[in-house]
Amino acid sequence: MSVPDVTTVRDTITSATAATPYQGDIARYWNHEARPVNLRLGDVDGLYHHHYGIGDVDRAALGDPTAAGYENRLIAELHRLESAQTSLLLDNLGPIRREDTLVDAGCGRGGTMVMAHQRFGCGVEGVTLSVKQADFANHRARELGIDTSVRARVCNMLNTPFASGQAAASWNNESSMYVDLHDLFAEHSRILAPGGRYVTITGCWNPVYGQPSKWVSQINAHFECNIHSRREYLRAMADNRLVPQTVIDLTPQTLPYWELRATSGLVTGIEDAFINSYKDGSFQYLLIAADRV
Repeated sequence: MSVPDVTTVRDTITSATAATPYQGDIARYWNHEARPVNLRLGDVDGLYHHHYGIGDVDRAALGDPTAAGYENRLIAELHRLESAQTSLLLDNLGPIRREDTLVDAGCGRGGTMVMAHQRFGCGVEGVTLSVKQADFANHRARELGIDTSVRARVCNMLNTPFASGQAAASWNNESSMYVDLHDLFAEHSRILAPGGRYVTITGCWNPVYGQPSKWVSQINAHFECNIHSRREYLRAMADNRLVPQTVIDLTPQTLPYWELRATSGLVTGIEDAFINSYKDGSFQYLLIAADRV
Protein backbone atom coordinates (compact mmCIF):
# COMPACT_ATOMS: atom_id res chain seq x y z
CA MET A 1 0.00 0.00 0.00
CA SER A 2 1.78 3.14 -1.21
CA VAL A 3 1.04 6.62 0.08
CA PRO A 4 0.27 9.31 -2.52
CA ASP A 5 2.40 12.42 -2.48
CA VAL A 6 1.05 15.71 -1.16
CA THR A 7 0.12 16.98 -4.62
CA THR A 8 -1.94 13.88 -5.32
CA VAL A 9 -3.70 14.18 -1.97
CA ARG A 10 -4.52 17.83 -2.61
CA ASP A 11 -5.86 16.99 -6.06
CA THR A 12 -8.42 14.65 -4.50
CA ILE A 13 -10.30 17.59 -2.97
CA THR A 14 -13.38 17.83 -5.14
CA SER A 15 -16.96 18.78 -4.63
CA ALA A 16 -17.63 15.09 -4.00
CA THR A 17 -15.19 15.05 -1.07
CA ALA A 18 -17.06 17.74 0.83
CA ALA A 19 -20.54 16.80 -0.32
CA THR A 20 -22.31 19.59 1.57
CA PRO A 21 -21.50 23.18 2.58
CA TYR A 22 -21.32 21.98 6.20
CA GLN A 23 -18.64 19.42 5.32
CA GLY A 24 -16.73 22.17 3.55
CA ASP A 25 -16.91 24.18 6.76
CA ILE A 26 -15.58 21.22 8.75
CA ALA A 27 -12.71 20.71 6.29
CA ARG A 28 -11.76 24.38 6.66
CA TYR A 29 -12.09 24.17 10.46
CA TRP A 30 -9.61 21.29 10.74
CA ASN A 31 -7.31 22.68 8.04
CA HIS A 32 -6.87 25.79 10.18
CA GLU A 33 -6.91 24.08 13.58
CA ALA A 34 -3.60 24.34 15.45
CA ARG A 35 -4.49 24.09 19.12
CA PRO A 36 -1.36 23.70 21.23
CA VAL A 37 -3.07 21.00 23.31
CA ASN A 38 -3.14 18.57 20.36
CA LEU A 39 0.45 19.22 19.27
CA ARG A 40 2.10 19.52 22.69
CA LEU A 41 0.63 16.20 23.84
CA GLY A 42 1.70 14.46 20.64
CA ASP A 43 5.23 15.83 20.96
CA VAL A 44 5.67 13.64 24.06
CA ASP A 45 6.26 10.50 21.98
CA GLY A 46 5.21 11.29 18.41
CA LEU A 47 1.66 9.91 18.65
CA TYR A 48 -0.66 12.72 17.67
CA HIS A 49 -4.24 12.17 18.79
CA HIS A 50 -7.42 14.20 18.41
CA HIS A 51 -9.40 12.80 21.31
CA TYR A 52 -9.50 12.69 25.09
CA GLY A 53 -8.23 10.40 27.82
CA ILE A 54 -9.37 7.80 30.31
CA GLY A 55 -8.06 6.42 33.57
CA ASP A 56 -6.86 7.54 36.96
CA VAL A 57 -4.23 10.25 37.14
CA ASP A 58 -0.81 9.05 38.32
CA ARG A 59 -0.20 11.61 41.05
CA ALA A 60 3.21 10.14 41.86
CA ALA A 61 4.34 10.77 38.26
CA LEU A 62 3.10 14.36 38.46
CA GLY A 63 5.01 15.11 41.62
CA ASP A 64 4.97 18.47 43.41
CA PRO A 65 3.07 21.15 41.43
CA THR A 66 5.57 23.73 42.66
CA ALA A 67 8.60 21.76 41.49
CA ALA A 68 10.44 22.53 38.27
CA GLY A 69 9.14 20.75 35.18
CA TYR A 70 5.65 20.17 36.56
CA GLU A 71 3.86 21.42 33.43
CA ASN A 72 5.86 19.02 31.24
CA ARG A 73 4.99 16.13 33.56
CA LEU A 74 1.33 17.16 33.46
CA ILE A 75 1.37 17.17 29.65
CA ALA A 76 3.00 13.74 29.62
CA GLU A 77 0.30 12.44 31.96
CA LEU A 78 -2.52 13.83 29.79
CA HIS A 79 -0.92 12.14 26.80
CA ARG A 80 -0.65 8.83 28.65
CA LEU A 81 -4.38 8.99 29.38
CA GLU A 82 -5.31 9.72 25.75
CA SER A 83 -3.15 6.84 24.53
CA ALA A 84 -4.89 4.63 27.13
CA GLN A 85 -8.17 5.58 25.44
CA THR A 86 -6.84 4.39 22.08
CA SER A 87 -5.57 1.17 23.64
CA LEU A 88 -9.07 0.45 24.95
CA LEU A 89 -10.56 1.01 21.50
CA LEU A 90 -8.02 -1.40 19.99
CA ASP A 91 -8.74 -3.95 22.73
CA ASN A 92 -12.32 -4.10 21.45
CA LEU A 93 -11.54 -4.73 17.77
CA GLY A 94 -11.35 -8.48 18.29
CA PRO A 95 -8.77 -10.78 16.66
CA ILE A 96 -6.90 -9.01 13.85
CA ARG A 97 -4.47 -10.69 11.43
CA ARG A 98 -1.44 -9.15 9.75
CA GLU A 99 -3.11 -9.51 6.35
CA ASP A 100 -6.23 -7.62 7.44
CA THR A 101 -7.18 -4.05 6.56
CA LEU A 102 -8.49 -1.64 9.18
CA VAL A 103 -10.27 1.65 8.51
CA ASP A 104 -10.09 4.75 10.72
CA ALA A 105 -12.97 7.06 9.80
CA GLY A 106 -11.98 10.59 10.79
CA CYS A 107 -8.33 9.72 11.40
CA GLY A 108 -7.08 13.16 12.42
CA ARG A 109 -3.28 13.33 12.58
CA GLY A 110 -3.05 9.55 12.66
CA GLY A 111 -2.23 8.55 16.24
CA THR A 112 -4.82 5.77 16.42
CA MET A 113 -3.69 4.39 13.05
CA VAL A 114 -0.07 4.21 14.17
CA MET A 115 -0.99 2.44 17.41
CA ALA A 116 -3.20 -0.03 15.50
CA HIS A 117 -0.39 -0.92 13.10
CA GLN A 118 2.11 -1.22 15.93
CA ARG A 119 -0.17 -3.65 17.73
CA PHE A 120 -1.48 -5.77 14.85
CA GLY A 121 1.09 -5.31 12.08
CA CYS A 122 -1.64 -4.91 9.47
CA GLY A 123 -2.59 -2.22 6.97
CA VAL A 124 -4.53 0.77 8.26
CA GLU A 125 -6.42 3.18 6.02
CA GLY A 126 -7.51 6.54 7.41
CA VAL A 127 -9.89 9.08 5.95
CA THR A 128 -10.33 12.74 6.79
CA LEU A 129 -11.80 15.82 5.13
CA SER A 130 -8.72 17.79 6.16
CA VAL A 131 -5.76 18.02 3.77
CA LYS A 132 -3.66 19.34 6.63
CA GLN A 133 -4.40 16.32 8.81
CA ALA A 134 -3.80 13.83 5.98
CA ASP A 135 -0.48 15.45 5.09
CA PHE A 136 0.59 15.36 8.75
CA ALA A 137 -0.42 11.71 9.22
CA ASN A 138 1.32 10.58 6.04
CA HIS A 139 4.47 12.51 6.94
CA ARG A 140 4.57 10.79 10.34
CA ALA A 141 4.06 7.39 8.69
CA ARG A 142 7.06 8.06 6.44
CA GLU A 143 9.14 9.18 9.41
CA LEU A 144 8.27 5.95 11.23
CA GLY A 145 8.96 3.82 8.16
CA ILE A 146 5.43 2.41 8.08
CA ASP A 147 4.07 4.33 5.09
CA THR A 148 3.60 1.12 3.10
CA SER A 149 1.09 0.01 5.73
CA VAL A 150 -0.45 3.20 7.14
CA ARG A 151 -2.08 5.80 4.93
CA ALA A 152 -4.38 8.79 5.37
CA ARG A 153 -6.38 10.06 2.45
CA VAL A 154 -8.64 13.02 1.91
CA CYS A 155 -12.16 11.77 1.40
CA ASN A 156 -15.64 11.75 2.85
CA MET A 157 -16.17 9.07 5.49
CA LEU A 158 -19.72 8.66 4.17
CA ASN A 159 -18.44 7.74 0.70
CA THR A 160 -15.11 5.96 0.98
CA PRO A 161 -13.15 4.36 -1.87
CA PHE A 162 -12.91 0.98 -0.15
CA ALA A 163 -14.40 -2.16 -1.65
CA SER A 164 -17.44 -3.72 -0.02
CA GLY A 165 -16.35 -6.18 2.65
CA GLN A 166 -12.71 -4.99 2.50
CA ALA A 167 -12.25 -4.12 6.18
CA ALA A 168 -11.86 -6.59 9.02
CA ALA A 169 -12.60 -3.78 11.47
CA SER A 170 -13.30 -0.07 11.45
CA TRP A 171 -13.84 2.72 13.93
CA ASN A 172 -14.69 6.32 14.70
CA ASN A 173 -12.61 7.74 17.52
CA GLU A 174 -14.50 10.90 18.50
CA SER A 175 -15.40 11.77 14.91
CA SER A 176 -19.00 10.59 14.51
CA MET A 177 -20.50 13.89 15.69
CA TYR A 178 -19.74 15.46 12.32
CA VAL A 179 -22.06 13.27 10.24
CA ASP A 180 -25.52 11.72 10.02
CA LEU A 181 -25.34 8.43 11.90
CA HIS A 182 -27.53 6.43 9.50
CA ASP A 183 -25.33 7.45 6.58
CA LEU A 184 -22.18 6.73 8.60
CA PHE A 185 -23.21 3.28 9.75
CA ALA A 186 -24.48 2.35 6.28
CA GLU A 187 -20.96 3.00 4.96
CA HIS A 188 -19.26 1.09 7.78
CA SER A 189 -21.66 -1.80 7.19
CA ARG A 190 -20.78 -1.76 3.49
CA ILE A 191 -16.99 -1.82 3.90
CA LEU A 192 -16.93 -4.33 6.77
CA ALA A 193 -16.66 -8.03 6.04
CA PRO A 194 -19.49 -10.12 7.54
CA GLY A 195 -18.53 -10.67 11.16
CA GLY A 196 -16.27 -7.61 11.09
CA ARG A 197 -16.11 -5.37 14.12
CA TYR A 198 -17.01 -1.68 14.36
CA VAL A 199 -16.04 0.38 17.41
CA THR A 200 -16.80 3.95 18.34
CA ILE A 201 -15.74 6.00 21.32
CA THR A 202 -17.80 9.14 21.47
CA GLY A 203 -19.47 11.75 23.57
CA CYS A 204 -23.26 11.65 23.35
CA TRP A 205 -26.07 13.42 25.12
CA ASN A 206 -28.09 11.38 27.55
CA PRO A 207 -31.75 10.96 26.48
CA VAL A 208 -32.69 10.47 30.14
CA TYR A 209 -31.78 14.15 30.63
CA GLY A 210 -34.54 15.07 28.18
CA GLN A 211 -32.80 17.31 25.63
CA PRO A 212 -29.20 18.44 25.04
CA SER A 213 -28.11 20.57 27.99
CA LYS A 214 -26.60 24.04 27.77
CA TRP A 215 -23.18 22.41 28.26
CA VAL A 216 -23.71 20.12 25.25
CA SER A 217 -24.78 23.15 23.21
CA GLN A 218 -21.54 24.90 24.19
CA ILE A 219 -19.50 21.89 23.07
CA ASN A 220 -21.34 21.80 19.75
CA ALA A 221 -20.63 25.48 19.17
CA HIS A 222 -16.97 25.17 20.17
CA PHE A 223 -16.21 22.31 17.77
CA GLU A 224 -18.83 23.15 15.10
CA CYS A 225 -20.27 19.67 15.52
CA ASN A 226 -23.64 18.03 16.22
CA ILE A 227 -23.50 15.68 19.19
CA HIS A 228 -25.97 12.79 18.90
CA SER A 229 -27.90 11.07 21.66
CA ARG A 230 -27.05 7.61 22.94
CA ARG A 231 -30.39 6.39 21.61
CA GLU A 232 -29.55 7.61 18.09
CA TYR A 233 -26.35 5.55 18.04
CA LEU A 234 -28.06 2.32 18.98
CA ARG A 235 -31.00 2.88 16.63
CA ALA A 236 -28.81 3.73 13.62
CA MET A 237 -26.60 0.70 14.25
CA ALA A 238 -29.62 -1.60 14.38
CA ASP A 239 -30.87 -0.17 11.10
CA ASN A 240 -27.56 -0.92 9.39
CA ARG A 241 -26.73 -4.52 10.38
CA LEU A 242 -24.41 -3.53 13.22
CA VAL A 243 -25.25 -5.47 16.38
CA PRO A 244 -23.76 -4.04 19.62
CA GLN A 245 -21.71 -6.55 21.58
CA THR A 246 -20.26 -4.20 24.17
CA VAL A 247 -21.43 -0.86 25.55
CA ILE A 248 -19.19 0.75 28.18
CA ASP A 249 -19.97 3.99 29.97
CA LEU A 250 -16.54 5.64 30.19
CA THR A 251 -17.83 8.84 31.79
CA PRO A 252 -16.31 8.19 35.25
CA GLN A 253 -13.03 7.21 33.58
CA THR A 254 -12.72 10.37 31.49
CA LEU A 255 -13.47 12.88 34.26
CA PRO A 256 -9.94 12.69 35.71
CA TYR A 257 -8.49 13.65 32.32
CA TRP A 258 -10.69 16.74 32.09
CA GLU A 259 -10.14 17.81 35.68
CA LEU A 260 -6.37 17.54 35.17
CA ARG A 261 -6.46 19.32 31.83
CA ALA A 262 -8.40 22.20 33.42
CA THR A 263 -5.35 22.87 35.63
CA SER A 264 -2.87 22.95 32.75
CA GLY A 265 -1.55 25.81 30.66
CA LEU A 266 -3.26 24.30 27.60
CA VAL A 267 -6.85 25.12 28.48
CA THR A 268 -9.07 26.00 25.52
CA GLY A 269 -12.09 27.33 27.40
CA ILE A 270 -14.28 24.26 26.87
CA GLU A 271 -13.06 22.24 29.85
CA ASP A 272 -15.80 23.37 32.24
CA ALA A 273 -18.54 22.39 29.77
CA PHE A 274 -17.21 18.84 29.64
CA ILE A 275 -16.73 18.57 33.39
CA ASN A 276 -20.14 20.03 34.27
CA SER A 277 -22.06 17.99 31.68
CA TYR A 278 -20.40 14.75 32.77
CA LYS A 279 -21.19 15.51 36.39
CA ASP A 280 -24.84 16.49 35.87
CA GLY A 281 -25.52 13.43 33.72
CA SER A 282 -26.49 15.31 30.55
CA PHE A 283 -23.44 14.08 28.62
CA GLN A 284 -21.86 10.63 28.48
CA TYR A 285 -18.63 9.20 27.12
CA LEU A 286 -19.32 5.78 25.61
CA LEU A 287 -17.55 2.93 23.87
CA ILE A 288 -19.81 0.85 21.63
CA ALA A 289 -18.48 -2.24 19.84
CA ALA A 290 -20.74 -3.84 17.25
CA ASP A 291 -20.47 -6.76 14.83
CA ARG A 292 -21.50 -6.62 11.19
CA VAL A 293 -24.13 -9.33 10.57
